[in-house]
Amino acid sequence: MTDPRIAAVGTSPLGRTDLTGRDLFSVAVTEAFEGLPDPAEIVDAIYVGNQSESYEHQIMYGTLMAEWCGLRHVPAERVEGCAAAGALALRHAVEDVRSGRRDAVLACGVEKMTAGGTAGATDALSAAFDRATEQRSGVTAPSQYALLAQRYLHETDATERDLARIAVKNHKNAAANPRAMFQRETDVETVLDSAYVSPPLKLFDCAPVTDGAAVVLVANEDVTSTLSVDDSVRVAGVGAGANNLSIADRNLTFIEGAHEVATQAYDQAGIEPSDVDIAEVHDAFTVCEALLAEAAGLAPRGKGYESPLAPEDRSAGWTDVQLSTSGGLKARGHPIGATGIAQAVEAYEQLTGTATPERQVDGADTALLINEGGVADAVTVAHVLSAA
Repeated sequence: MTDPRIAAVGTSPLGRTDLTGRDLFSVAVTEAFEGLPDPAEIVDAIYVGNQSESYEHQIMYGTLMAEWCGLRHVPAERVEGCAAAGALALRHAVEDVRSGRRDAVLACGVEKMTAGGTAGATDALSAAFDRATEQRSGVTAPSQYALLAQRYLHETDATERDLARIAVKNHKNAAANPRAMFQRETDVETVLDSAYVSPPLKLFDCAPVTDGAAVVLVANEDVTSTLSVDDSVRVAGVGAGANNLSIADRNLTFIEGAHEVATQAYDQAGIEPSDVDIAEVHDAFTVCEALLAEAAGLAPRGKGYESPLAPEDRSAGWTDVQLSTSGGLKARGHPIGATGIAQAVEAYEQLTGTATPERQVDGADTALLINEGGVADAVTVAHVLSAA
């Protein structure tokens, strides 16, 4: 099989913006192809992760973004999986290249969340819940994740202060990330003093509504060498799977789906959790970072909340991994359909040594990405990337 590589990356600004979805995409693809031939000379197919058509009253994002970057008569598809849409788009691109069916594929994500306001975003996200058993009760994403957080705090030694420390860490990382939405630090007391959204989760425990787009070019080694790019990273492993849509019958403190897909990706890459240097996990809420660290085997059960600590200060059973070096969904931003691609952009920069010095992890050569859709692991995608 062909060895897929990420050969180029780009993002738009992340945050509240006047740019439309197609304009956000244009900014991202322009960065990715700076110094390269036009996409039409390279790209064989395009996959676009997008959560909801409600924000811009627009479907056909595959065709639209293909048109917007000059592609004609190539396969162009919108990929939907709520917040996992971006990683699903990346998975499709990787599998196309790995199979030898395509030489170079564009994996993208775009979301214009602010177009619908807070109410519109809340309603669009709630569409990811089971209509019969959850939506009609009026639950929202924060209230669903608050159930996980309440149970986690009940079953472990973690406190609301521990969750606040995760937010503080991720804001510190985002402050050193020029791509991030919130490029400023915060402190534990500010997090704890922020208003409850759904107890025990407060405003600063929650990822923001975000506009943004992200793009990666996945290509085989022949294309990568022809482009003479300075850096590329290898996609060494992929895992994907779906769990129940409703959380009623799930274990709220062990994200089984994330464990399964991370294991798939590890096995395909031929590595162990201890080999992972950096991990971009789906911290839509602070408790998610703790839960996903445990599910991915990076932390012992019940100790994932120690992720902000230096490796030597964590409990036995932790690896030396650094989590959410981009600032995570919490502070880099969470443009739903683009989030999984933005994770890949951070891993690319870390593994090629092109991250800003303040957040660059020395010697990083293996990265894990975990992107989820729906509540926790309704659908989950994991990628393992390695330095080429």
